[in-house]
Amino acid sequence: MKFRCERDTLVRALATAGRAAANRGVAQPVLSGVRFELVGDRLKLTGSDNDLTIEVQIEVAGEQDGIAVMPSKIALDLVRSLGDPRVEVSIDEDQARITAGRFESSLRVLPADEYPRFSPPADHAVTLGAKDLVQALSQVVPAASSDDSRPILTGVLLAAEEGGLRLVATDSYRLAVRDLPGTSVLADGQSVLVPSRALKELQGVLSDAEEVTLRLGERDVAFEVEGTRVTSTLLEGDFPSYRGLIPPRQPNRLTVNREDLLNAVKRVKLMARETNTPVRLSMSAEGLELVAITQEVGQAHEQIDGSFEGEDLTVAFNPEYLMEGIDATNGDEIFLDTVDAQKPAVIRPGDGGDFLYLLMPVRV
Repeated sequence: MKFRCERDTLVRALATAGRAAANRGVAQPVLSGVRFELVGDRLKLTGSDNDLTIEVQIEVAGEQDGIAVMPSKIALDLVRSLGDPRVEVSIDEDQARITAGRFESSLRVLPADEYPRFSPPADHAVTLGAKDLVQALSQVVPAASSDDSRPILTGVLLAAEEGGLRLVATDSYRLAVRDLPGTSVLADGQSVLVPSRALKELQGVLSDAEEVTLRLGERDVAFEVEGTRVTSTLLEGDFPSYRGLIPPRQPNRLTVNREDLLNAVKRVKLMARETNTPVRLSMSAEGLELVAITQEVGQAHEQIDGSFEGEDLTVAFNPEYLMEGIDATNGDEIFLDTVDAQKPAVIRPGDGGDFLYLLMPVRV
């Protein structure tokens, strides 16, 4: 294999594909590498850990077709460090020679015949608007669990909902739900569970895209964006029955400016930086007071304007989870709906919107 290309183009492709490469010490060491496949002037780079696969295709000046696997991290670090923007790569059975200007290096390659062969994505494709999807992912994905001992909660539920698509995630402490009306991806009543890790990678790929193509297979899902494909194995199992967690009626409603509340929580929570100290929200007709008290550190409180309907109430929350919910909610104003100090609270955009964030209170 032999080709020439621009350094920055190769760096971006290596970095993207390499995010799916497995860590060293896995059962298949070859998966710690990125697979190069050159056909004509088209170079495809693939990184995978068998559950998540990222493929990137770029245009190069090809001279000799071929297939090879290079160690992911060192290849990326090496190309990124090059001073000359023009790179030449030549790979034989044992090593890759990378040259740029007066720099030359050789890197031992991994056995290409041991790299797994992946099934092609499903034929049926649906095209979605990337802007709405990336916004929905930014709102929902952070609520998924990072605890691998409960794999179901590390996924994001994609479900057909009233002629649209619903995204749901929970780590059992909070729940995020976002609807995309009019987005027909799944059949009526159908749902799939996508690992949140794959959707985090997809967010980066979608950053500047206008459209994304979704291909849903029996056991995997693929997202294609402008020469990049992110494929993930679907999680198996039953997602928690989340509908019953959302209170049907909440008699107390705080209406508050989103930025004012977010900034106040950031300031007050400084007193709880190294502890599990919650932030208390005291709501009344006079507005809202936030309080955080840590015996060893000190205390902080702040009052902000807001409109409150209901009986005076004080509720305590994990400050990080509270901030993430406020930050994820769009609009200038938000609603904080509550029942009492023990039942879940719900944050909604002030204009209604298609998003809600449920947060369990902390007992104090």
